[in-house]
Amino acid sequence: MTTNYGAEQIQVLKGLEPVRMRPGMYIGSTGSRGLHHLVYEVVDNSVDEALAGYCKHIYVTLHPDGSASITDDGRGIPTDIHPSTGKSALETVMTVLHAGGKFGGGGYKVSGGLHGVGISVVNALSEWVEVTVYRDKKVHTQRFERGVPVTDLIVKPSKDDRTGTSVAFKPDDQIFTTGTEFDYATLAGRLRELAYLNAGVEIHFIDQRLDLLKSNEPKVEVYHYAGGIREYVEYMNKDKQPLHDEIIFIQGERNGVQVEVALQWCVDAYTDNLLGFANNIRTIDGGTHLEGLKAVLTRTMNSIARKRNKLKENEPNLAGENIREGLTGVISVKVPNPEFEGQTKTKLGNTEVRGIVDTVVGEALTEYLEFRPTVADAILEKAIQAFNAAEAARRARELVRRKSVLESSTLPGKLADCSSRDPSESEIFIVEGDSAGGSAKQGRDRRFQAILPLRGKILNIEKTDDAKIYKNAEIQALITALGLGIKGEEFDSSQLRYHRIIIMTDADVDGAHIRTLLLTFFYRYQRQMVEQGYVYIACPPLYKIERGRNAQYCYSDRERDQIIASFPENAKYEIQRFKGLGEMMPQQLWDTTMNPETRSLKQVEIEDAAEADRIFTVLMGDRVAPRREFIETYGPRLNLTDLDI
Repeated sequence: MTTNYGAEQIQVLKGLEPVRMRPGMYIGSTGSRGLHHLVYEVVDNSVDEALAGYCKHIYVTLHPDGSASITDDGRGIPTDIHPSTGKSALETVMTVLHAGGKFGGGGYKVSGGLHGVGISVVNALSEWVEVTVYRDKKVHTQRFERGVPVTDLIVKPSKDDRTGTSVAFKPDDQIFTTGTEFDYATLAGRLRELAYLNAGVEIHFIDQRLDLLKSNEPKVEVYHYAGGIREYVEYMNKDKQPLHDEIIFIQGERNGVQVEVALQWCVDAYTDNLLGFANNIRTIDGGTHLEGLKAVLTRTMNSIARKRNKLKENEPNLAGENIREGLTGVISVKVPNPEFEGQTKTKLGNTEVRGIVDTVVGEALTEYLEFRPTVADAILEKAIQAFNAAEAARRARELVRRKSVLESSTLPGKLADCSSRDPSESEIFIVEGDSAGGSAKQGRDRRFQAILPLRGKILNIEKTDDAKIYKNAEIQALITALGLGIKGEEFDSSQLRYHRIIIMTDADVDGAHIRTLLLTFFYRYQRQMVEQGYVYIACPPLYKIERGRNAQYCYSDRERDQIIASFPENAKYEIQRFKGLGEMMPQQLWDTTMNPETRSLKQVEIEDAAEADRIFTVLMGDRVAPRREFIETYGPRLNLTDLDI
């Protein structure tokens, strides 16, 4: 153990060393999310060229060797010698952190890039990068390996006037230890999103991994939406029933900040789905643009309700969540000097944006609705119904609440709580039925693990109004046990009683259904809790294989087959199939599913918010036709022998 702590212990990391040493700081994680973030960083540079008005086509290609390439027809990265580094501008942006054209030097008016680290981070975390720049009737190429240039800038003459940049890279498996295979659906969601946000830009997505596709031809998709975010709202609402056919579209600019808003209310939705973007970056934690939109919607609709005599003088104003019930909306702002929280940019902090959104949307929305009184009336009637339902729900809640015998809180009687009062170390297992609940209660570590058994299948809240939700005993137990508050209110993580909410259901069809109903409940009742990563799914074993005194647990058929294959030919063994958690002894349940040292948990994440919303609507909503179409489309792809029926 060293006791001397002097100047020689202070390390100075040079060049791109800090990125390889602490990659999570720059890309969020070294798992799947960070891996895909590399592609986003390069694509965002091409989109910034599009925002500046120089790029119309972007090609994203996944290659069989595990690499990806992004090509655009923008201006091309500058290649002349940089005055302060003495190297080409291309090598400078590739190898120097905080070097870029987005610090206000006149290269870009608006951009998603801020810190000048994006492309150099991709370079640092890739096994190799090859950059090709087309500009000034020349082709410039340079190759880098793990952040270090291995060739000089090679310049060749070009026959045409082509301009643009092509970046090919292969992620480094020394950094991304969980795998470097890109997921098509994850990337497609983000590329589609970018095409919606930048009307007119054409993004081609090509997957050439024929072995993975099990096909002889590459998979090609083109995203090009002339209608921009209007088409985005249309896409999200295509399986819902709109309250008004025309999507309300508002566009304006104040003090260099561009604002675009698209809104449409739906009859058959009881929650709002508002997506916020700042400079093309999805701000999942909100920010001043979304706050401004929510405030102006509430104020404008209440003002119109008073004018049209929908609300009497002595009646209270409609709350924001009442007005937003059934609303699908997208707000996209382009800010010259955005302030984000952190490199992964999940929340916009510019205070002036709130006022700009308020002004631009307030004027346009008032004018729009005054010329279309039928639309205004339909939205207000839905909001008033929501207000009445919320009042009924509040009364129902008051009736349902009952005091626990043990303490003065209003916790449900069947909750076996943990002794810890620190939410960050506490976790709750939501289990189906009392038999599984009994095993879990006996097997748990009562210091930090709570158990909440649910009886039967909970209500599908996709199809229900708020009053029914609060009258349902099982849902009431969930709300009070978790500390969720009221539906539609801003999520406050400090009120959450447990920071790991674990769904633990049987490994059969009923268990899968209950899990789906619970995920629907969390997604629709308090989506931010899911987005911020508090919800998990437990992975109980399917089989127990006993051979002599040794017992092994298997979590899949493949694992079971591998273990059996490892036995000698004449070996005697017994296989037990766990149909339900109640069949497991408390100690078995602890060892396999509940012990933090040995268990596996799946964290529930939302990669593509619009697609998640649409899938919940199709599968859990009350319209049969879209669900039937979904089953007919994807049903034939299922291997029926895999279904536990």
